[in-house]
Amino acid sequence: MSTPPAKIHHVRMGEGPSGRAPKSIGPARIGIYAFLVISALFFLLPLYVMIITSIKPMEEIRLGGLFSLPTTVTFEPWAKAWSSACTGLDCRGISPGFWNSVKILVPSVFCSIFVGALTGYALSFWRVRFANLLFAALLLGAFLPYQVFIYPLVRIYSATGLFSTIYALVLTHVIFGLPVITLLFRNYYAGIPIDLFKAARVDGGRFFSIFFRLMLPMSIPMLVVAVILQVTGIWNDFIMGLTFGGLANRPMTVQLTNLVAPTEGEIAYNVNMAATIMTAAVPLIVYFVSGRWFVRGIAAGAVKG
Repeated sequence: MSTPPAKIHHVRMGEGPSGRAPKSIGPARIGIYAFLVISALFFLLPLYVMIITSIKPMEEIRLGGLFSLPTTVTFEPWAKAWSSACTGLDCRGISPGFWNSVKILVPSVFCSIFVGALTGYALSFWRVRFANLLFAALLLGAFLPYQVFIYPLVRIYSATGLFSTIYALVLTHVIFGLPVITLLFRNYYAGIPIDLFKAARVDGGRFFSIFFRLMLPMSIPMLVVAVILQVTGIWNDFIMGLTFGGLANRPMTVQLTNLVAPTEGEIAYNVNMAATIMTAAVPLIVYFVSGRWFVRGIAAGAVKG
């Protein structure tokens, strides 16, 4: 005797769960929306003022109307800020500072993240001798104010001939970025099952082969977090560029300070706003492009340990 076939329930289009729908709008939700709107206005209002001021001619800025839209739109302040505004005695705009910042940023971010990931991997899986002591020393370095290291670094760079060079700035950013980056990757790798590493070892994996072929491909969320942190910190740095860069290698932030603080003449607010927006553009673009992965990486391991 054959068993009857099981009944198949078909769901019609448009059919859903029955019952009373939950309230979509309540006091709590209204409060959340109000908080989000106020927070957005708090951060967007200065950006709005900067943008509209940067495209107004000076004749219109002198009339006041801080929040009013421009009657005549001009991009001449942007061109002047980029190529002909005076930053001190140099009247080539902030473009030399932009390229100096790029030359500092790219090797600093790559070297600090690579060495930090490698160190975090070694401290998590290979259990080298005095690993905990080394990690404690790195952790201490992450919280020491870097101002205490400036004078010793000035003496070291002067003695080695690195002072006032791009190499001094790159080396400084790599050194000061390593503790935090190592801490991030060490905590991230601590959440990966140790059995995965043991299986790779059984298959004949060595230190670098396991790192490049197994650990690094699994570290994309944390790599994004590290890139955002390092790009933001290095691009916005002022004191290191002012101290170690010399006149020829000063980054964009140092040149912006010289531009917006003239010692004589009328202050060109539209040029200053345009230069400020261009200086902040790189970290903003990085945040907008990779913000979703940043949150995912932070949730994946940055707060563990």
